[in-house]
Amino acid sequence: MRAVTTLSVVVLASAGIGHAVMTSLDADIARVDPFKDMKNRPRAGHGMNVLLVGTDGREKINKEERRKYRLGGAPCHCTDAIMIVHISEDRKRASVVSLPRDSYAAMPAHVDRTTGKRHRGHPIKLNAAYAEGGPQLTVRTVESMTKVKIDHYLEVDFTSFMRTVDVVGGVQICTAAPLKDSYTGLNLPAGRHTLAGGQALQYVRARHIDGASDLGRMKRQQRFMAALVERITSSGILLNPMKFRDVTRAVLGSVRADKGFGTDEMLDLGRAMRNFSPSSSEFTTVPIGRMGYAVKGVGSTLKWDPVKAERLFQALREDQPLSAHRSRSAARIVSVAPQQIRVQVENGTRTPGLGRRVDAALASTGFRTTRAPVNAAARDVKRTIVAHDPRWDRSAKSLATALPGSELRPVKGLGATLKVIAGTDFERVHKVRAEDPGQGEFGVVRGDEVACS
Repeated sequence: MRAVTTLSVVVLASAGIGHAVMTSLDADIARVDPFKDMKNRPRAGHGMNVLLVGTDGREKINKEERRKYRLGGAPCHCTDAIMIVHISEDRKRASVVSLPRDSYAAMPAHVDRTTGKRHRGHPIKLNAAYAEGGPQLTVRTVESMTKVKIDHYLEVDFTSFMRTVDVVGGVQICTAAPLKDSYTGLNLPAGRHTLAGGQALQYVRARHIDGASDLGRMKRQQRFMAALVERITSSGILLNPMKFRDVTRAVLGSVRADKGFGTDEMLDLGRAMRNFSPSSSEFTTVPIGRMGYAVKGVGSTLKWDPVKAERLFQALREDQPLSAHRSRSAARIVSVAPQQIRVQVENGTRTPGLGRRVDAALASTGFRTTRAPVNAAARDVKRTIVAHDPRWDRSAKSLATALPGSELRPVKGLGATLKVIAGTDFERVHKVRAEDPGQGEFGVVRGDEVACS
């Protein structure tokens, strides 16, 4: 009884401290009214929808950090990231949908916040809504495109992002390949890294790592958010009122939020996240139907797939998990997709037809086999061999994952085609898929699938 009584007092005291702390912080939040005079809004669904907008504000970052993290130049006061964060009604799931900033959008009629000039509705890129009409026009445009009613608005700039990452002690990121971007200065070798605020900002801003540009950047942003959720929920921050205060102060010290996002809402989210795990979060990007859609006076845009996008937003409106719309797979994660790996199969045994069987099994898993297996020079191979040029070692490791127990054997000068010499130990080919685990029509990933293992 003494133990129960003591625990009850601690819980009640913590709740009281939490409410007092949050009430004191509430007054420090910069407020905006993104819903002012809005009419004909979508019907409210179940759960809570937060429009999370990342801007390039950097006024509070000192000169040394600006130089170190390549933050020079004047901010454009535009949106670097736009996401709908849906918190389920039972507070057990968070669904995050990224809206590409270059999305083709039809802007509603509005008054330009800079010039005061009234504009008719016209086509734009989605991130231009903020530049022309600030938070209100951004919300109006997103609601018009998605038919999802936005309940709260949260605007995060570079400063608040860096502070948040630092106050939680950094966020762990794993990458199978080196990441280098000369524009942001990001330079990460392959492996596991704990990123502090500035380096984390480089990671989520990088868009010149590969040909995926902004779409690749959004996937890294989603990966980072999953890692941040894992860090916050596993570190005891949400169970410690003082740590919770420090994190909240860092986050809210330089953000802007709508007037309705106050103490009760923040405590509600904090309590809900105590039961979160990485698998409680899911991430996707609105399905794109046409890349490089040219619009006169606007430039190259991304046009959404109207059918798939509607199904995605309908799932949000109905408070349904997005992962329910994807295929289930027990495939093992590899760093290089099998569709990118070319393979020549050789039969290293005297078993007739083994080469054809291995070739067909690899092809059905997605590997680009030659479809012309041959007999190996040696016919007494016991352990299957994956021979590879050292320059293609990542592809070789991915292929070896599909052939458990196989031996990796580097062969200089072998070239881009890998060689599988089937041995008497061959049983079957395991399914593998690329490190990016997006599946189904929405390309959904869960937090536990992109976190470091």
